[in-house]
Amino acid sequence: MRTAVTAILLALSTATTVIAVATLPVYNDKTGQLEPLFYLTILLWVLFALAVLMLRRVEGRAVVVLVLAGSLGIGVAAMTGPPNTSTDSARYAWDGIVQNAGISPYRYVPTDPALEHLRQDWLFPASDADGSCPGRPIMESVEPGTDTVVCTAINRGTVPTIYPPASEIIFAAVRFVVGPEAQFWPLQLLGLLTSLATTVLLLKLLQRRALPLWWAALWGWSPLVATEGVTNSHIDIVAALLVVVATALVASGRRWRGGAALGAAIGAKLIPVIAAPALLGRRPLGVIAASVLVFALLYVPYVVSDGIGVLGYLPGYLSEEGYESGNRFILVSLIAPGFASTVIVAVLVMITAVLVWSKTDPANPALGQLVMIGVTLMVVSPRYPWYALLLVPMIAMTGRWEWFAVPLALTYRFLVPSLEIARLLLFVAIVVVVVVSIKRSGPGVLSRVKHELRHPLAPAGGSQFDNRTVT
Repeated sequence: MRTAVTAILLALSTATTVIAVATLPVYNDKTGQLEPLFYLTILLWVLFALAVLMLRRVEGRAVVVLVLAGSLGIGVAAMTGPPNTSTDSARYAWDGIVQNAGISPYRYVPTDPALEHLRQDWLFPASDADGSCPGRPIMESVEPGTDTVVCTAINRGTVPTIYPPASEIIFAAVRFVVGPEAQFWPLQLLGLLTSLATTVLLLKLLQRRALPLWWAALWGWSPLVATEGVTNSHIDIVAALLVVVATALVASGRRWRGGAALGAAIGAKLIPVIAAPALLGRRPLGVIAASVLVFALLYVPYVVSDGIGVLGYLPGYLSEEGYESGNRFILVSLIAPGFASTVIVAVLVMITAVLVWSKTDPANPALGQLVMIGVTLMVVSPRYPWYALLLVPMIAMTGRWEWFAVPLALTYRFLVPSLEIARLLLFVAIVVVVVVSIKRSGPGVLSRVKHELRHPLAPAGGSQFDNRTVT
């Protein structure tokens, strides 16, 4: 009966995903209205929670079968329509097309006339009869030098790409296999395969440590993975898999290989650099050297071709998003607006990194990863929920479901353009994490936390990150 109920809940999740992806229009966050996608997203998270709760009571091989079947079914459902909340995958496709033509993706902006011969109709559709573009997801842009209006599915068509080399290699490889005419499904398929690979890896890691196998469903069935990893095909999902690989390798003593996987993850999205502190341990040299070496090797061909141009739009993006001014840090800016927010956030992240480095057991770094990534997301408060894809596998590796409050808060910050609501939800997320973590720790936790605060750099041992000191 428990297995049947779980399967029914998964079927409902799959059907709801199809409705959200295949039948709804592209979400427009500029309207300030609660679109149907918002309500369907709530439903998806409720079904996810119910299915996981029911799975906890299932026993035997049925757990593995349900985890894998649910991951596959929900993932395939997420491919039934084009991207619906982001146009990033259009840039991914374009960068791959450009590279396969023998041109660096950092050299020209997408609307540059020099690349006109590479334009595909699905990325650069013709304008309407009145000369206008149809609207989101097709946006108006201009050709540099000519000011000719161009309709394109690529966001920020007048700036160079922002993505680092490992991502660019993946984009080129995908387009090399499928060609330029294939639209969004190849990258969605990549997201699905990456999601399934991560699910299988999590099952193996959990089995090796004799931990509950149902924890893998926290990744495989997650609405965030389905919508942002598959439907919208964010490359963060590949970075998340590489971080899991790095964590598993370091935990098994293969530090150089783990460092290499970490370097590849950073080369895919840069953000996974926050996964480093939990992997360093008392012998950090191997991890650091391998990650730096792999990261540098990935950049070499592009640096030779474009020099400083490999930075792409990264400096402009940081300024545009308000990270330089501190305006994006929605909680910290309440007490220290402007540039002071940037300073405070940097200090908070640095303190967290030092604590995670000093307290994490190198043989079991998952909990340290959870704390480092989760706290960073809390204080940085990014506007894009797909950044939290890096956190979800760590939730699955530790079973700390309460940390889902963080990606949930970021998701609704994205879907509901209200600063006040975003601040409230992020504050609630912090409260949920703290309260549940204290409850997990049992009696006497407050005295242990006080000891940790008084002696933050105490030698590893009883003060390592474990079930008692996670708070």
